[in-house]
Amino acid sequence: MRIVVWGINYAPEVAGIGPHNTALCEYLKRERHDVEMLTTFCYYPAWRKLPEDEHCIYRTDNMDGIPVHRCWHYVPDRPGNRLRILHELSFIITSTLRFLALKRPDFIVVVSPPLLIGAAAWLVGLVKRAPFIFHVQDLQPDGAVGLGMLKTHVFVRALYKLEAFAYRKAHRVSGISPGMLEVFFKKQVPASKQLYFPNTVVLPKNGELQQRGRFRAKHGLGPDEFLALHSGNLGVKHGLQILVEASRFIKNKRIKILICGDGTARNLVADLIAQRGAKNILMLSLQADSDYRDMLADADICFITQEKGSGRSFFPSKLLNALAYSKPVFAVADAESELSRVLDEGGFGVKVPPDEPETLALELDRVSTDPEMLARLGAAGRKFVGQFERERVFAEFVRTGLR
Repeated sequence: MRIVVWGINYAPEVAGIGPHNTALCEYLKRERHDVEMLTTFCYYPAWRKLPEDEHCIYRTDNMDGIPVHRCWHYVPDRPGNRLRILHELSFIITSTLRFLALKRPDFIVVVSPPLLIGAAAWLVGLVKRAPFIFHVQDLQPDGAVGLGMLKTHVFVRALYKLEAFAYRKAHRVSGISPGMLEVFFKKQVPASKQLYFPNTVVLPKNGELQQRGRFRAKHGLGPDEFLALHSGNLGVKHGLQILVEASRFIKNKRIKILICGDGTARNLVADLIAQRGAKNILMLSLQADSDYRDMLADADICFITQEKGSGRSFFPSKLLNALAYSKPVFAVADAESELSRVLDEGGFGVKVPPDEPETLALELDRVSTDPEMLARLGAAGRKFVGQFERERVFAEFVRTGLR
């Protein structure tokens, strides 16, 4: 089967949606499908292109036997609402034109955000006579409204109309969480059209786990320090300020908070750390794959944080890697969020409301002195995450979605 995957993120990006698009294409290639990727030049989460990509309009890379068609797009230094619209619109225009030059596929898999990619896929599908699957990684309008980022009613209504149009025209509409499928029902997407397609993880076997201590030694962290890790995109919707505020109330001197990553909120968090004089917080850039796995092996717990109002149906993919490494999860999330729901279901962590830094510090002090509890939560997480094993999820997607 000939398949084009169309999305704004791909390797060598190591955070966000990119790794999942890459894994899907590599799986389809292994299963002997004729797959191509239509995407941009690498920019996320730093919001900067690589120097060698700055002036490229189009380029096709061959990555593990997969043609990766890269298209120019505008990348703002500070992606506010208006500049983000230009950013996404530029990709839609250049990638649509590039798609028209490709051979006709049997299926198009489009990954949203950006939201406009649904309308573009409908147009290309008409020309190419190919159905498209509209895969939703993030409910963009709902998330922006929930965070108070969009206040212009006319613009919000236009976004919801674009969303509804994409749902109507798509062959199938897939989402990454049960909560997202519930939202699809409310948006009048028929059950027969819906598809559960969660993000995936490669589960390390016991013999493949990294040896503890390498990451700590490299960064001057003692073997007895309690390492509480947040790793990934540092964006506005992650509400990372609570970690900085909570650091002032932590009593256990062994606790060290590690914030590792890049994104639009990085400078804000770094400035807040300096203002508070938080000596129990260490900030690092995104780690390469082997260093990232060493870091996970050395972490005692993993933070998954969400800004208030952002997570009703959002499922953070970074959760899966933490659970795959048997790490207890410390969730900062609304009680009605998808993250809270799965934490209650799996019993693999502790949760705290987004606006209670003192409670966070109190809970962190408590769990840091209870190794039996940590071991129990880690084991529960490793059991829970089995349902997201990569080969199993992708095989089900191909079986039910590409038909």
